[in-house]
Amino acid sequence: MKKLSFMAACSLLLFASCGDASTTNENKNEDSTKNTEVIDSAGWTSLFDGQTLTGWHGFNKGTDSVTNWKVEDGALVCLGATGGADTGGDIITDKQFGNFELQWEWKVDQGSNSGVMYHVVEDKKYKGPWETGPEYQIIDDVNFPGKLEDWQMAGADYAMHPAGPNKVLKPVGEWNTSKIIFNNGHVEHWLNGAKIVEFTRDSAWQQKKETGKWKDHPDYGKVTTGHIALQDHGNKAYYRNIRVREL
Repeated sequence: MKKLSFMAACSLLLFASCGDASTTNENKNEDSTKNTEVIDSAGWTSLFDGQTLTGWHGFNKGTDSVTNWKVEDGALVCLGATGGADTGGDIITDKQFGNFELQWEWKVDQGSNSGVMYHVVEDKKYKGPWETGPEYQIIDDVNFPGKLEDWQMAGADYAMHPAGPNKVLKPVGEWNTSKIIFNNGHVEHWLNGAKIVEFTRDSAWQQKKETGKWKDHPDYGKVTTGHIALQDHGNKAYYRNIRVREL
């Protein structure tokens, strides 16, 4: 009788243990599925896995060319190896995008300068992504060693549209959140939850382009599908949680 009771007890314990493990695994699977469904249902794709440079390559340099960017503590870090030159260190996505919403977090060191460009055309006839791709300016407004025009400051559509007076920039060393939306020629720049730039690529935009900084660069902003680029302008800059949703 005691032997049977002991065996029965062991069976019950084993059953209970298996049941708990099964329930735990189901819960894990449910959580994993829920997370995947949330991302997929909204159409978001991660552009940075937090561990490698997979999905990125040097502009006009091929896939095994990146030596001036590395991953540190889950962030994609520009080492500033170009020494301040406008070309030579930028990286771009392997994939190209047309209408999209791009979100990311960023921070810079004191005095740093960088940028995020889109609709970049990769071709040997161009020195850098900036010749074709409009830029969301990334920079330290406060400590940059030189006078900045309003169209050179953080969040601006570089050399085209300055950020609005509602812009709130985090101090150096703190993470900012940014967003670019491009949808059939309508563009928005967001910074830390506020829309700070909005314009449309219309005739007024074309005139502004042809009479300003880009007058000698006819291919600037010309295409509506291209690569996304991160700029090495000779300073350290940090990027993480980079994701895109095609519209």
